[in-house]
Amino acid sequence: MKHLKLVRITTVPISLKILLKGQLKFMSKYFEVTGIASPGKELEEVKMDEEIQVMPVNMSRKITPIKDLQSLWHIYRFLRKEKPQIVHTHTPKAGIIGMLAAKLAKIPHRLHTVAGLPLMETSGIKRKILDIVEKITYRCATKIYPNSKGLYDFILKNNYTDGRKLKIIASGSSNGIDTDFFSPEQISEKQKQNLKQKLNLKNSDFVFIFVGRLVKDKGINELISVFKNLDQKNAKLLLVGNFEPRLDPLLPETSKEIENNPNIISVGFQNDVRPYFAISDALVFPSYREGFPNVVMQAGAMELPSIVTDINGCNEIIIEGKNGIIIPVKNAEAIEQAMKKMFDDKNLYEKLKQNARPMIVSRYEQKMIWKALLEEYRSLLEEKN
Repeated sequence: MKHLKLVRITTVPISLKILLKGQLKFMSKYFEVTGIASPGKELEEVKMDEEIQVMPVNMSRKITPIKDLQSLWHIYRFLRKEKPQIVHTHTPKAGIIGMLAAKLAKIPHRLHTVAGLPLMETSGIKRKILDIVEKITYRCATKIYPNSKGLYDFILKNNYTDGRKLKIIASGSSNGIDTDFFSPEQISEKQKQNLKQKLNLKNSDFVFIFVGRLVKDKGINELISVFKNLDQKNAKLLLVGNFEPRLDPLLPETSKEIENNPNIISVGFQNDVRPYFAISDALVFPSYREGFPNVVMQAGAMELPSIVTDINGCNEIIIEGKNGIIIPVKNAEAIEQAMKKMFDDKNLYEKLKQNARPMIVSRYEQKMIWKALLEEYRSLLEEKN
């Protein structure tokens, strides 16, 4: 199969670098792989780390018709020249441009992974435009891979395509998780104690952790409003992630509380989140929408039970009463009750903690996801032949 060509396209190179980490190198054992994304140092890092060819093509994440036509033309010309057997796109903008270009270039297998739909939280004219974009993408594709059951159902409900094109690879997730890397054994006791000392945490503290962008859509306003009134004295809240005040700002009172509350510790973006999981007791992830959140899988692999909202992805990784607690979206009272339950009910907490890692390893181990996708590629190629 090595002579066969596979092209993977994302809007920005960080998606190739982070979201598909390791997968491209694995596929390069069986295909000549090319990664296409907007130019940047991350794209060159993908070339080195994954040992594949890359091609920079400017793609905007915004609605920019003229720039999008230029991107379409560049990718179309490349595909006409290279004639790959498979083009596989991720992210909305790369999906519409990549699938259109692949259809025009008459590529036999045009695959698109759906890993979250920003349009779920939009309305009005913008929602109608994004609905049309999704439908065009799916019409140009030969197969659509929602990375969760919730997305699968959402696509059918909104008539973006029919069920014959849809398939979930393995148990869901676009890339699974490296459970050897995300393991409590990777962080030594000395590392944990040093980090606790740096953050002024005591061994008796119960640490709730949130990992992700500190924005409205992640439920941070509700989380902070609840935590400031939580009556447990040794409860701490550890926030790992950046603020995005221009794109999705928090309420002023939320930002002020984060800054002034001594029991809320905000450490910003971290390249390696494992030490922060290792010193924490439970993940709180009250997001409004997700595709298939890596954070929840990472926390589970690090033996943390989770409090998550009842949204697609989250409500598949977490099973109520087994490895976490599922709560309604945008519900501060439910967040408070779940945090108190996790804090007060020691027997429940130990049960959830004990199940956390095994339930991730058995369903989302990375190499299992890669092999399932490889088998899908092989099956499609054999059908065509």
